[in-house]
Amino acid sequence: MKNLQSGLLYSLTGAAAVASLASCSAQKKAEEQEQYNIVYIMTDDHTAQMMSCYDHRYMETPNLDRIAADGVRFTNSFVANSLSGPSRACMITGKHSCANKFYDNTTCVFDASQQTFPKLLQQAGYETALIGKWHLESLPTGFNYWEIVPGQGDYYNPAFITQDNDTIQKHGYVTNLITDDAINWMENQRDKDKPFCILIHHKAIHRNWLADTCNLALYEDKTFPLPDNFFDGYEGRPAAAAQEMSIVKDMDMIYDLKMLRPDKESRLKSMYEKYIGRMDEGQRAAWDKFYGPIIDDFYKKNPQGKELANWKFQRYMRDYMKTVKSLDDNVGRVLDYLKEKGLDDNTLVVYTSDQGFYMGEHGWFDKRFMYEESMRTPLIMRLPKDFQRKGDIDEMVQNIDYAPTFLELAGVEVPEDIQGVSLMPLLKGEKPADWRKALYYHFYEYPAEHMVKRHYGVRTDRYKLIHFYNDIDEWELYDLQADPTEMRNIYGQAGTEEIIKDLKAQLTALQEQYNDPVRFSPERDKE
Repeated sequence: MKNLQSGLLYSLTGAAAVASLASCSAQKKAEEQEQYNIVYIMTDDHTAQMMSCYDHRYMETPNLDRIAADGVRFTNSFVANSLSGPSRACMITGKHSCANKFYDNTTCVFDASQQTFPKLLQQAGYETALIGKWHLESLPTGFNYWEIVPGQGDYYNPAFITQDNDTIQKHGYVTNLITDDAINWMENQRDKDKPFCILIHHKAIHRNWLADTCNLALYEDKTFPLPDNFFDGYEGRPAAAAQEMSIVKDMDMIYDLKMLRPDKESRLKSMYEKYIGRMDEGQRAAWDKFYGPIIDDFYKKNPQGKELANWKFQRYMRDYMKTVKSLDDNVGRVLDYLKEKGLDDNTLVVYTSDQGFYMGEHGWFDKRFMYEESMRTPLIMRLPKDFQRKGDIDEMVQNIDYAPTFLELAGVEVPEDIQGVSLMPLLKGEKPADWRKALYYHFYEYPAEHMVKRHYGVRTDRYKLIHFYNDIDEWELYDLQADPTEMRNIYGQAGTEEIIKDLKAQLTALQEQYNDPVRFSPERDKE
């Protein structure tokens, strides 16, 4: 036993020494180059369709556009698993869900002891902070400072969990409060002799889109055309037909669309009453003053059929946009602060979302599917002054690439087990000949809210192959060039044999590269 203890002590002290040397090495390497700050702003469910630097059809986002205009816009940016918690786990670890083990929002707790890029930045001498939405169940690690909302958080007068493991309530609107805290940390709480990395993670624009009272009247004069495939019949796509995220069928009249009246009931009415019950007297008065006439008019007219479908779509679009407006204003506050303090030249500013979202395409709201609107995510960056690259970057990138990018920017060696690829060559204006030609995707959360089947797939510049599995065995193939809205599943059609063979080979290669156990048997849910 004595020898075993001695060996164990030697092993532990040896490991500690190696870790210490690695930390010193990382810090020395980082100090040898310019140490850039990193401001990483991430929202929830903000889709590129609702950013004017990507799409002018719906609304203007002038402050987000500032980032794109002064820097770069990624035109082919995607996620690895279109769901809040899993997407965040992919981002912070640089690994797919099968490697970081956070598969879904309903059964998983993030292993906070595992390697993350904030921990590696800390070892290199960075001050790190996280403010806002975490949504990984365990408490954050790797941050000098953090303050997070519990779960999804609340729009009005939200609670925050502090580093003292205390829960406090703050008065105000959540997007403003998160920005207040972020600016306060940068100005008053960090060690200004060190470079910093702050993760500003907003609750917005998550369902159920409760706008700030100052924005309630906006966009009411706008009428939006229904997407061409709003009344999609899902022919040849049984998994798409089985979902429960239809604006017409599944969007709750009270919870989502705010048509609260004492004599009316809905599945999620009590949750809505809980949310607006957080408002103070003034906030609630402004809320009722705005929505009261809309409620009265709706129940008086009692629209039905396609008229009701269009009414629901219009209300959804307006509420979503009002929530975006507050977010855009607060991004502007952060940009103004960085400029005012002379930090903008030495800071990488990143804006993205944890995934895309449906704004009526296929008749849907929400995300989850590997289809374009939810697999795609906006990604714009304002680069430090030493980087001359501006404009569009067209290479396919994924949210597992953020971690290695931040590490390389900081002069930190990227661990070999990180599965993402640093975007630094692209930010320097290079065109790597060996850049990836295909992306891997895997969604696990089923059965659950919205009932989107489990599926995995591969996306190339032209084609997308998806396999829905578990209680279904269906393949889908889309030619994104001929069918960008993914309405025609051509899997198994004559002439697709070689395309399918090639895509399945690429899919298998990616599953082997990322060591996804589903390749052995899709009947096994998670390993």
